[in-house]
Amino acid sequence: MTEKELQRLVEHVSLEKFGWPFKHRASFNNRLRTTGGRYLLRSHNIEINPKQLLYYGAETLVGIIKHELCHYHLHLQGRGYQHRDQDFKRLMEKVGAPRFCEVVPGTVRTSSAIHRYQCENCSLVYKRKRKLDVRKYVCGKCKGKLKKI
Repeated sequence: MTEKELQRLVEHVSLEKFGWPFKHRASFNNRLRTTGGRYLLRSHNIEINPKQLLYYGAETLVGIIKHELCHYHLHLQGRGYQHRDQDFKRLMEKVGAPRFCEVVPGTVRTSSAIHRYQCENCSLVYKRKRKLDVRKYVCGKCKGKLKKI
């Protein structure tokens, strides 16, 4: 599917399911990894993960487009466009948009904590992205000495 075909599909889904035109740009973004698509608040454009189309087909792609169009139309109308808002939940149910997308094979969602430390006193475990100097830092709970595990 080309960018032009995606643009036409988004415009068609917008008119058919929502009754409102899509007046901005829809494009594929190869850098998206753990999400099916995203709505950009400043530009009002929609970006779609092309791997969703590749692995799960056109039906899943249309579902992602409907989800992003819910964000788009509610934001432009000044209504609740975030996942937690009732307006968003109601509109998603009305148009049959999915809440989540499928996980693309090969994309692993892992914990970002690389370094683990444990208090020698109370055994509390700390997970950190950055390395700590155990000579400088102590346990926040009991002031005990930390050790890398």
